[in-house]
Amino acid sequence: MAVNPLVPPGVYTPQEDTALLAEALAEEPLPPGAEVLDVGTGTGALALSAARRGLRVTAVDVSWRAVAAARVNAWRSGLQLRIRHGNLFDPVRERKFDMILANPPYVPSPDGDARPRGAARAWDAGHDGRLVLDRICRQAPALLRPGGVLLIVHSALSGPERTLELLRGAGLKSSVIRRSRIAFGPVLRERQDWLRQRGLLSAAENKEELVVVRAELPD
Repeated sequence: MAVNPLVPPGVYTPQEDTALLAEALAEEPLPPGAEVLDVGTGTGALALSAARRGLRVTAVDVSWRAVAAARVNAWRSGLQLRIRHGNLFDPVRERKFDMILANPPYVPSPDGDARPRGAARAWDAGHDGRLVLDRICRQAPALLRPGGVLLIVHSALSGPERTLELLRGAGLKSSVIRRSRIAFGPVLRERQDWLRQRGLLSAAENKEELVVVRAELPD
């Protein structure tokens, strides 16, 4: 049975993007024992969703607080996760996976590419929102087994077309498989004027579109 995750200060609280990616994960026909990587795991919510299916899950996060939270949440859930501290794929460079899950920072930031601090590391992603997304798109394909799948969720504000372009350029069959429109959260409410000035939002828009991109490495 799922347990509400422990969310310490400074760790991303699972939200609509987490739920949308979990729905996409639930539709993937992975056999028991398949190897899954959850990169940027936060509380471990997605990693634990995969572990409940009998999958072998490795979870990675750059935040020590997130690593600690994921370990506690795995213990509370009675599930096994292999949890590693590190920057994106650095701790797992020598491994291959049947699936990679990613809910990275993707919110465009008026601070540009300055390194975000504190809780903002979970959402701030450079001037165009792609500071982490581009790295995932370029690096993830090398960690997939033939037939392996990457599932990544982000905002339409940060360019799904660019995500598809990069993944297809790496030889992956890629498409947007889920979309959801949600009310602005606190961060976008605060930045909506700046986003409109940049042309990322129209004057009438008051909701954000989330997308899940699915990319598969051919056999």
